[in-house]
Amino acid sequence: QVQLVESGGGLVQAGGSLRLSCAASGRTFSSYAMGWFRQAPGKEREFVAGIGWLSGTFYIDSVRGRFTISRDIAKNTLYLQMNSLKPEDTAVYYCATRRGRIVTGPDEYEVWGQGTQVTVSS
Repeated sequence: QVQLVESGGGLVQAGGSLRLSCAASGRTFSSYAMGWFRQAPGKEREFVAGIGWLSGTFYIDSVRGRFTISRDIAKNTLYLQMNSLKPEDTAVYYCATRRGRIVTGPDEYEVWGQGTQVTVSS
């Protein structure tokens, strides 16, 4: 049984940085894509960034150049480095995994973490 556990969220001022972590247990990253999603109050869950099992990455336009997705295969951990944070980045952030390539639809992902709150104050 695959489990994902996020950590690293918190309160930060606009312009600040946070690094989210997602520890995976139960299997390795091989043949699986990993994604970060976020959901703000009253909004749908949206794709933020993804990394494929061959390490290709993809970002939505609003975070490209500010966020970096990476993983440590030895630690079986996924990361999201978030720099130059803006109040509109405030949301609960989730990591998720699926077999195959990176896609942006949340329904395509099979396993989810519990989420970690990120709040950016202006």
